[in-house]
Amino acid sequence: MNKNSINIIFAQPEHADYAEQICQLIYESALQRGTGIARRSPEYIASKITGGKAVVALSGDRLVGFSYIECWGHGDYVATSGLIVDPEFRHLGLAGEIKKRTFELARLRFPFAKLFSITTSLPVMKLNTRLGYKPVTFSELTQDDEFWQGCEGCCNYDILKRNNRRMCLCTGMLYDPKTPLVKQSWWSPYAMAIKNAIKKIFHLK
Repeated sequence: MNKNSINIIFAQPEHADYAEQICQLIYESALQRGTGIARRSPEYIASKITGGKAVVALSGDRLVGFSYIECWGHGDYVATSGLIVDPEFRHLGLAGEIKKRTFELARLRFPFAKLFSITTSLPVMKLNTRLGYKPVTFSELTQDDEFWQGCEGCCNYDILKRNNRRMCLCTGMLYDPKTPLVKQSWWSPYAMAIKNAIKKIFHLK
């Protein structure tokens, strides 16, 4: 498979037809990794696409990757989420390219917003680190109740709720456009992954 034949573009309204497939890919990926993920409906995904807040990767007419952005806290924060690559097209570096394109979309549409991500995925932590994100506590992320309600579909939601939204198995990461970029250590995402593993063992009790 040739990565050069795949187009990674800002989603257009006609790409909303892929919403059902995207939801299924996100769900199956979470099952394979054994990680928690907030469930999204096809209608929700379609709204991101038609609202100009999504990126799609296409091999001809076949959808092979996706990600979207969402604005919170009256535009002060933007989350990048839902990054997925079709299993048949993995190991081509597509996730990194999609992440960079989604980052570009977020900076274009919300140039003054802080970009954040919560994840249990080591590959996503690596990608975020390369883009200038740094690990932060949940208190430094948006406090918008609607965002955190979106976590209710995650299998780890009871942990988040039990800890009054202060922490969970996910790692919070933040990109602040006002903060000068500092090169992160190659070890940083691995350290975050180890902390996540420890939290999973003890369930934050």
